[in-house]
Amino acid sequence: MTTTLYGIPNCDTMKKARKWLTDKDIDYSFHDFKKAGLEEQLLDSWLESVDWEILLNRRGMMWRKLEQEVKDNIGRDSARRVMLETPTIIKRPVLDLDGTIHVGFSEERYSELFG
Repeated sequence: MTTTLYGIPNCDTMKKARKWLTDKDIDYSFHDFKKAGLEEQLLDSWLESVDWEILLNRRGMMWRKLEQEVKDNIGRDSARRVMLETPTIIKRPVLDLDGTIHVGFSEERYSELFG
């Protein structure tokens, strides 16, 4: 089983997800958006399986920093562009479990996935 967790290390939700995986002795790799960035092909593959509205974090600080005109006119293409320019606007964590993408963290959901 290949498990990759994408996000930023200082995010509280990321900390919870990483702790959960570590506590359950689940091997995973961690991809830090801030240090490693986000490749266009990777984002495009996520957008093929996850709706852009799920992937875009409208509750975070980076969303609040966007110009109002961008927020008012957001759509799939503009959201993709924003996510490529500012990967920290992506809802975290993004979990790639054997090629299947899951967005966000809850203990219940992870327990189901890793059962």
